[in-house]
Amino acid sequence: MDDDGRYRDSRSDFVRGAKDIAKVAKKQVGKKIGRGADKMADEYTKRSYKRFEEEDDDDDYAAAPSNDGGYYRNDSRANDDEGHSDSTEGHDEDDEIYEGEYQGIPRAESGKAGTVDGGTAAQAQQFRDLSAYESERRKDQEELAQQYETILQECGHGRFQWTLYFVLGLALMADGVEIFVVGFVLPSAEKDMCLSEPNKGMLGLIVYLGMMVGAFVWGGLADRIGRRQTLLISLSINSVFAFFSSFVQGYISFLFCRLASGVGIGGSIPIVFSYYSEFLAQEKRGEHLSWLCMFWMIGGIYASAMAWAIIPHYGWSFQMGSAYQFHSWRVFVLVCAFPAVAAICALTTMPESPRFYLENGKHDEAWMILKQVHDTNMRAKGYPERVFSVTTIKTVKQMDELVDLGDGASWHLKWRTKLTTLFHQVWSNFQAVFSPEYRRTTYMMMAVWFSMSFSYYGLTVWFPDMIKYLQKQEYSSRTKVFVKERVEHVTFNFTLENQVHRQGQYFNDKFMNLRMKSMVFEDSLFEECFFEDITSSNTFFKNCTFIATLFYNTDLFKYRLINSKLINSTFLHNKEGCLLSDISDDNNAYMVYFVSFLGTLAVLPGNIVSALLMDKIGRLRMLAGSSVISCISCFFLSFGNSESAMIALLCLFGGISIASWNALDVLTVELYPSDKRTTAFGFLNALCKLAAVLGISIFTSFVGITKAVPILFASGALAVGSFLALKLPETRGQVLQ
Repeated sequence: MDDDGRYRDSRSDFVRGAKDIAKVAKKQVGKKIGRGADKMADEYTKRSYKRFEEEDDDDDYAAAPSNDGGYYRNDSRANDDEGHSDSTEGHDEDDEIYEGEYQGIPRAESGKAGTVDGGTAAQAQQFRDLSAYESERRKDQEELAQQYETILQECGHGRFQWTLYFVLGLALMADGVEIFVVGFVLPSAEKDMCLSEPNKGMLGLIVYLGMMVGAFVWGGLADRIGRRQTLLISLSINSVFAFFSSFVQGYISFLFCRLASGVGIGGSIPIVFSYYSEFLAQEKRGEHLSWLCMFWMIGGIYASAMAWAIIPHYGWSFQMGSAYQFHSWRVFVLVCAFPAVAAICALTTMPESPRFYLENGKHDEAWMILKQVHDTNMRAKGYPERVFSVTTIKTVKQMDELVDLGDGASWHLKWRTKLTTLFHQVWSNFQAVFSPEYRRTTYMMMAVWFSMSFSYYGLTVWFPDMIKYLQKQEYSSRTKVFVKERVEHVTFNFTLENQVHRQGQYFNDKFMNLRMKSMVFEDSLFEECFFEDITSSNTFFKNCTFIATLFYNTDLFKYRLINSKLINSTFLHNKEGCLLSDISDDNNAYMVYFVSFLGTLAVLPGNIVSALLMDKIGRLRMLAGSSVISCISCFFLSFGNSESAMIALLCLFGGISIASWNALDVLTVELYPSDKRTTAFGFLNALCKLAAVLGISIFTSFVGITKAVPILFASGALAVGSFLALKLPETRGQVLQ
């Protein structure tokens, strides 16, 4: 028995010793495999850089040779796989591997994860220094930028980019429409909603405030949940509330709908430019982003044309009792939502940005999209047999931000946790824009964006107000004055306009079925007169006396009778309506739309010039040069003493300054890395809208007072902007960070 016991003890010791040896061997093998994977990854990176430096021809699609599993297939592999361009062919049910995916050297992160003990890796990740992690992530981003540029050159520029160009152009067109909607409907909406001057001013500014909030929110979200998804959400909000705003009746509800509509469309500019830039190679980026800016001009032309065609047709309306009215201007608001709806429908057919996927560690999704871009362009160019040779793309190292709530957590707790985490991610990304690495660039860009927006939006709103002021001055110069006239037994059944009657006497006169426009009666006597079916605007009776006078179905309310006496006079069936400062006739309405149409169309030459020269002279020269010329053109405003002169100056300023905006958009896209691009662009665009509100408020306050202050403000802001623009780094010829 003792021998058996000793035998069992010896056997147990032997088994334990063997297990210990196996564990040590397993750890040593894991370390060797990890070092081998790191070495292979370094060799892969070197080959990536070497291929990027040696590739000169954009149309050279021949596959580069690789050494035992590089990220490009060799020639023999391409010949063996002839006719197999789709990534889903060659599917292996056992291994679940696609033919087009990289199958040679495992990626460094996957190799380590498969060999190192899970608990040890988690513990090492937990105690890793944050600065080392950021340094490693930055290195990954630099390697990805170089390789991504090479891949875009292989994919070429063709049908896919042009399709995306028109799809995103619709979203940018919707933004251009939104700027003009409220300005076009105000003259008609004030009649339906009885808007005072402060209410009209608030309605004009609320769109900019909504776009300011939307640009910041959607720009931050686009860097976290994706460009395409965020753009779809923002355009949907814009479409829904634009639709509701055409039907609501009250001022507060209409104001809220336009605010929400502005919040929705606010995300279009920062997302559209960032989204499109991530499908463009460096030699195409500046030119095609400038071409994309033309859709903002098309949006303004669309809004002007629709307003011209719809709003003056007052017959396009219906009424349900006295509470609900749907006039032609509401049809115009509804039609203006069409570009956003069309953009949503078209955007559902387009993929997410592959650069966004790669920045977030989604290799396979990005590879599939880039392959789609390549195959679409090659088929359109007549080379369907060319195979997408990329097999592995560098992805950026991700930080584990998962929160385990357990299986028993309620749905609202999960959603609250998700939203809280998303908020912290967006806020952290926004703070990174002001990190030491980007702080100087951000402050300089803030100054340039603010100065450009302050002067541009301030002047573009000041121009129409000055035109209206000049029209009023010219109208007042034609005012007819009648003094001490005596009129008896006369029937007035025609329009009375732009007249002043002082110390007149009217006995047994009838005013029937007529309009009174800009009529003033001072110190006059009306005895036994009859007013029936009168519609008036800017008409007042000052220090007048009414004796035995009847007012039937008129809008001559008592607040139009200033310091006047009523003796045995009666008001019957007064019209319901608002006190309007003026009634714009059809000719004035057409003039407003025509001026806006000309001002928008005038930016076409500037768009063409900036697109053709953007990649030739550089972004900074384009931005600074256009700003200087715009600054000089501001001094010509002092010569704008007529309506035609102001229209010409408006077209001149718009045509010159558009080149600055195009260069600024391209520069903003290229100065920030992909994981912060829409966040920075959204913040700067929000600052732009804030500057627009300030510029509009300040410039319009000097209408009719002086031209010197707006001219000095605009020229000074443009001069500062052009000077600071030269201090920014040039991004022409650089890969997208």
